[in-house]
Amino acid sequence: MDFAKLFSLDGRIALITGGSRGIGEMLLEGYLAAGCERVYITARKAQQLEETAEKYGDKVVGLPGDISRMEGVDQLAAEIGRRESRLDILVNNAGAAWGEPFEEFSEKGWDKVMDLNVKSLFFLTQKLHPLLKAAGRADRPAKVINIASIDGLRPNPWETYPYQASKAAVIHLTRRMAARLIQDHIVVTCIAPGAYPSEMNKAAARNPEASAKGIPSRRVGVAEDIAGGAIYLASRAGDYVVGTTIPIDGGIVNAWIPENAQDPSGL
Repeated sequence: MDFAKLFSLDGRIALITGGSRGIGEMLLEGYLAAGCERVYITARKAQQLEETAEKYGDKVVGLPGDISRMEGVDQLAAEIGRRESRLDILVNNAGAAWGEPFEEFSEKGWDKVMDLNVKSLFFLTQKLHPLLKAAGRADRPAKVINIASIDGLRPNPWETYPYQASKAAVIHLTRRMAARLIQDHIVVTCIAPGAYPSEMNKAAARNPEASAKGIPSRRVGVAEDIAGGAIYLASRAGDYVVGTTIPIDGGIVNAWIPENAQDPSGL
């Protein structure tokens, strides 16, 4: 067994939506380190996208656009199709959050979150299906990695109703898409991140020590944590992982016990 090849992404072509900042940029950095030939990144803010692409060099191509709208999805898929004959890895990372009190929650906030977090994820994968299918082989499947959240696995106390619902939808949609796309040698999986410093998770970015108090590992996530999981799933090492969601969260979902909680068994 060649350990280096097991986790290598040599020669792969990848697309990371929302790849100019936060978790998307962490994944970009990891994929480049693992040997990707070329990584496309997308974002609405063209200047921020350009700055990120320039930082990492010629292997990174920034494609600005708004994939929360179907026009943006179509444009992105068409542009990738003009540039490439195949796509080895698609990471559906772009996302939005919106919080309002229950009594006042707006349709605008609901639609913004659900359209980007769920609708665009599905339709972008659909539009890129021919390129993913062209890359997929029995001995080296193409990969689709959806980025959900631990908030799709358990509720949090914040009034971010569509965000939590959308991430639960992504997790179940991953299972259904996986069952269909494995027929075309395309493996679909999902990552549920916990607390990572980003513009979306301002608490972890501004006060990581405070955020760490609610995490069993007693720290917020860093680039190596999330990139390591994404490299595993995208590489040969993850070829037999189909439809699964992996929490990369320092133990919040599966190892968290409230402080001062009593053992219900009485032991």
